[in-house]
Amino acid sequence: MLKILILIFIIQIVYVSAFTLRMILTLKGQKYIASLISTLEVTIYVLGLNLVLSYLDHFASLAVYAIGYALGVLAGSWIEEKLALGYITLKVISNKPDEQIAQVLRQAGYGVTSWLGNGRDGDRLIMEILAKRKNQKQLNDKILELDAKAFVIFHEPNQIHGGFWTKAIKR
Repeated sequence: MLKILILIFIIQIVYVSAFTLRMILTLKGQKYIASLISTLEVTIYVLGLNLVLSYLDHFASLAVYAIGYALGVLAGSWIEEKLALGYITLKVISNKPDEQIAQVLRQAGYGVTSWLGNGRDGDRLIMEILAKRKNQKQLNDKILELDAKAFVIFHEPNQIHGGFWTKAIKR
């Protein structure tokens, strides 16, 4: 029975990780990769469900199935986080409008659109920055290095059109 429980547990983790990745890829427009993953996902699901239904009289099989599901969600999320698919948009508001923050970020390879704004306590430098999600932490660290008091908001765009990034994104 222990081997069956271990098998149910592993199947659930693999199945739910695949499910999580498929959903994320579908939302990011990667429908062909998502459909390939779904083939593996449904096969594993049927095998796992068959095992659990075969041992339904053992409460442990249902408990292991449920715990494997929860850990599969965590594993799938962790995998997606490591893959860091897609792009991130940052809106940055700096209290240092006279400094060359935008230029330094452009020289570091980021697409930056900047303009001057006016806040409660005076002029502000406002920047919109597009970057790959995998570069999010480095970009945020660079911004805070340039202005530790910068106000930063992260957005994940679901569609991008125009600008110099468009050619690179479509490749």
